Amino acid sequence: MKPKRNWLNKIPFVVAAVLAVGLVAVGCVGGMAPVGWSGGTVSGGTLYVGSSEGQLVAVNLTDESRRWSEQLQATSRPGLFGCAAGGSTAVAIYGSPVVVGDLVYIAGYNGKIYAYTAATLSSRWVFPREGYFEPFVGGLVAGGGKLFVGGSDGKVYALDAATGDKLWEFTTGDKIWATAAFYENTIFEGSGGQFTNEDTLFIGSFDKKLYALNANDGTKKWEFTTGGAIITTPLVFDSTIYVGSFDRTLYALRAADGVEKWRFTGNNWFWAQPAVWKGVIYAGNLDGNVYALDAENGGKVAEFQTGPLSAAPVVVDDFVVFAAKNGAVWKIDTASREMAKITDLVAEVDGPLATSDGDVYIHAQGTSLYRINIGSGERRLITLKSGE
Repeated sequence: MKPKRNWLNKIPFVVAAVLAVGLVAVGCVGGMAPVGWSGGTVSGGTLYVGSSEGQLVAVNLTDESRRWSEQLQATSRPGLFGCAAGGSTAVAIYGSPVVVGDLVYIAGYNGKIYAYTAATLSSRWVFPREGYFEPFVGGLVAGGGKLFVGGSDGKVYALDAATGDKLWEFTTGDKIWATAAFYENTIFEGSGGQFTNEDTLFIGSFDKKLYALNANDGTKKWEFTTGGAIITTPLVFDSTIYVGSFDRTLYALRAADGVEKWRFTGNNWFWAQPAVWKGVIYAGNLDGNVYALDAENGGKVAEFQTGPLSAAPVVVDDFVVFAAKNGAVWKIDTASREMAKITDLVAEVDGPLATSDGDVYIHAQGTSLYRINIGSGERRLITLKSGE
């Protein structure tokens, strides 16, 4: 049985980090099927998701049918602890797909990045062309005609989105599991007044640092050191970056220069990206709570008990929707600050949630995708398993 992350706060961080690495290694031990926590991405009436079978699947949201699927092929290179990366027949997928124009992109645990035509999932390019990099656990982010991804080799890579050619790389001090955040042509307030922050990439590393990089050439603008590894995607709101760390702390940093504005400490790791709505940050923690914090000063507005959380939430109308690791799905009314359970899924949830037209899509562990109406609680099961 896979260890639960919520007990890792009882052991030293170094040991916890080693065990956390083992979570990714499952799925390649003894030829087991690939696993992963890929979330879904909605574009043009289609949801794209990396299945636990190692496939990129396109689901037609009108009739909930599988439009296309493409199997990511495994390599024979050794992965963590000497096992084949991604399993013996396919590749584990942890990051969510990215859709830009007519292309959809996915990063595999085998150390390759794939670009497909969104309409048919026919192959467009693969990076690297030959060989492989260290495993990709974090997902891709797109912006300014580029793709950005962090790897287990501790490097941030920028690729030309059309061709897959490498444009630059930046080296951090340890492995990267985090998905970056990209912001273009944004005006931030800094200590010296207005600061034009064009094409900036924010990404965390296991070296306990959050980096702000010039997305055009990969040069470092600033870095901020926390007390633990950072694997969550930063949230940028109103000239401020909100990012959680394995030191159990959520940080608010000035986006222009990385100066700390405030911090809030929970009882366990902040694993998932928080959400923001009407000036309130909703941050899920592995201690089983969602903390509602004033975005400006970090003051606690409310606290909700949901069960341990590692999946990023979504905002639907005036509700913030969370899925706990045990499959319980909750909605928080941002006006009344009341919480209600929508449904219980008999499956573990780790990947980020997706939303479209008032429905929430949750890719649970296994081969199932759930479509949930947050108003009625109606739940539909969309199978991602090949051959069904």
